[in-house]
Amino acid sequence: MAGPPCPPRGLPALKLPDKIRSPEIPHRLGWLNYWSAASARTIGFPDPACDADLLTRARRTASGGWVVQLTDAPLDLDNPAHLDALKRAYERFPEIGGRADPR
Repeated sequence: MAGPPCPPRGLPALKLPDKIRSPEIPHRLGWLNYWSAASARTIGFPDPACDADLLTRARRTASGGWVVQLTDAPLDLDNPAHLDALKRAYERFPEIGGRADPR
């Protein structure tokens, strides 16, 4: 196999890190995510109209970046609510993982 493995549970296929067009684009989502100010700008976070739920679990850093927690408890892909939160976040941020078309 030359590429990444097939994603589990309906999650999107992500590009390998060396195939992502910009270092500001996060490679993947996790339970806790740090996005520098440049990364947040690149992915369009925060948008108060779209990110109200994420903003309840997000903290701004002194340098202008963000620490964003997707769920209250650590991600458990066997928990349907956690899997749904992860899928929604990937839908919201198509740039993450290099999935968006270059602009």
